[in-house]
Amino acid sequence: MNKYGYARVSTKEQNPDRQLIALIECGIKEKNIYLDKMSGKDFERLQYLKLLKRLKKGDLLIIKSIDRLGRNYSEILEQWRKITKEIGADIQVLDMSLLNTDLSHGNLTGIFISDLVLQILAYVAETERTFIKQRQAEGIAAAKAKGVQFGCHKSKLPDQFEMYYQMWLEGKISTRKAAEQLHISHSTFYRRCKEQDEK
Repeated sequence: MNKYGYARVSTKEQNPDRQLIALIECGIKEKNIYLDKMSGKDFERLQYLKLLKRLKKGDLLIIKSIDRLGRNYSEILEQWRKITKEIGADIQVLDMSLLNTDLSHGNLTGIFISDLVLQILAYVAETERTFIKQRQAEGIAAAKAKGVQFGCHKSKLPDQFEMYYQMWLEGKISTRKAAEQLHISHSTFYRRCKEQDEK
């Protein structure tokens, strides 16, 4: 039996050390620990996919907590099924031993409890993710209602923009030359001209 560890943080700025230390303390070799630094919304993660290719029947996958595996309810269940049923490996969740499949071999009650707890936790993880999105949307709507502007702030156009815009329309000057005269970038001049056209 080979032991593997999987750790995940949502961004490159987050620190995975707590997870890595816990996995190493379980006796997992560093070369057998896979770390992704990206969101858990799906399972299209480079290190996770590499790990799946290495897992064999009888191996043990250890994770710190269920939310490190993922946050999408249906996909967590699908990956759990793939690892335990298709590959035939076991999963150990350090923060919740009720989920450990390596302790429930040949024990139908243990398997049932493990599957039931997993479904509840996966559901809670996805519900929390939905609530976070909902709170963000409500926060943005409330801020907009108070007049808060989102996105890039448009800089004030040079006083002579209108004159150069008209010259450009009449084909008397190129966008590059006009931008140069106005001391703005070519792309800014062109974008503002297009905005004028739409008006």
